[in-house]
Amino acid sequence: MSALDVTAAAAIARRAREGGPAVAIVLCVSPAEFAGQRIAVYANGVVSGVFPDSELHTIALASARRALDRNAHPFTETVELSGGTATVYVETFRAPERLVIVGAGHIAVPLAKLGVDLGFEVTVLDDREEFATTERFPDAARVLQADFATDPFAGVTIDANTYLALVTRGHQWDFDCLRRLLDAGVQPKYIGMIGSRRRVRAAFGALLDAGYARDALASVRAPIGIEIGAETPDEIAVSIAAEIIAVRRGLDVETIAGRERVLERLLPRAVE
Repeated sequence: MSALDVTAAAAIARRAREGGPAVAIVLCVSPAEFAGQRIAVYANGVVSGVFPDSELHTIALASARRALDRNAHPFTETVELSGGTATVYVETFRAPERLVIVGAGHIAVPLAKLGVDLGFEVTVLDDREEFATTERFPDAARVLQADFATDPFAGVTIDANTYLALVTRGHQWDFDCLRRLLDAGVQPKYIGMIGSRRRVRAAFGALLDAGYARDALASVRAPIGIEIGAETPDEIAVSIAAEIIAVRRGLDVETIAGRERVLERLLPRAVE
């Protein structure tokens, strides 16, 4: 096996961006004898291509895996070899992370902007024609007028790369959208639902009474956000964005849902 040429590396990167397995491509910049050679390392451990220098290859594998684990931005690093140094450029490719904001109210506007700034492909849904406009959300990838009463997520991809924020104008719409998500059996990376402890308790109680599993509800972060004492729409959007970042990075932080422990108080595990 030899190193990848630029055509093969580009095809691998394109497949990853289109929904294939995440991959890191390592390009050797120096020394001159290896410059321009590439390998691809997939998130599942599969490697395509090999550097002719075994020491360089081993170091490149470690750099690629570190980049995949951290979802790192592209970087260049110089590494020590027994015969000198080498410089490699590492870039990861994966399907875009999507932020779906259900509701186009005051919180959604700053949250959509933050989502774009954080690198998400942002979609905003609302059933009101006057709110579901590109003028209101100029940076969002898509703004859709949805039918919350029938199929709020029509035409929206929801998978393991999707983060969902339920921030509609009313408790009933948040509840209905959450119920339809649970019915669809999809498993997004994140589901957060806005609402006071009382409203969340009412929603969870109704879903439990309707036969939904506790474990399904336990994946919902409600009330939504990190505990920072947020009050204004901008502050609440920052709180939600912070929680999304924590989930993206796999961090355990103090959330409002964790503080309120609504589901635990409603149905303690000990009495299931």
